[in-house]
Amino acid sequence: MTIDIRDAYRRALDAFGRRVHLVRADQWGLVTPCVDWDVRALVNHLVNESLWAPELLAGRTVAEVGDAFDGDLLGDDPIKAFDTAAHEAVQAAFAEGALTRTVHLSFGDVPGEEYLTELFADALIHTWDLSQAIGVVDRLDPELVDACASWFAGAEESYRQSGVIGEHADVPAEADAQTRLLAAWGRRSG
Repeated sequence: MTIDIRDAYRRALDAFGRRVHLVRADQWGLVTPCVDWDVRALVNHLVNESLWAPELLAGRTVAEVGDAFDGDLLGDDPIKAFDTAAHEAVQAAFAEGALTRTVHLSFGDVPGEEYLTELFADALIHTWDLSQAIGVVDRLDPELVDACASWFAGAEESYRQSGVIGEHADVPAEADAQTRLLAAWGRRSG
């Protein structure tokens, strides 16, 4: 990946956050392209991931963190909850040694750089999901789309086998990079 993954992660969270700030009070219950998730659940998912990031990047294990981030993390102010969690996650990503530290995930240990890449990809794809749900512009940053596609080409099959993503969607041969990436993640755009 030619882009600094920490910067890519920050930019993806920023883009998601811009969409969070556009969610109207009557939109939190709208369905998203993510099966069984409404807008509130989708934002809660990103807050959850963002709260886990500082803990895991600091070397803590899933068992040590336990159920600290279970349930509704949005409370009465979902926008503030997201902004605060995303800020802390980005700070942790840029901390000394974050890229090379061993991160203890539920399925095994990975380098910090791989963990941040997974977080980046998730934030990027969910930015499109949130855009679809609330009806705002769904164009993603082309540089981030390319970076994600390059990485995901090697990870797609393991994601699909673990049931994290849906079937690869069919796209026309002339589809743009964003459409092809979304299709790889099981999304149908356009």
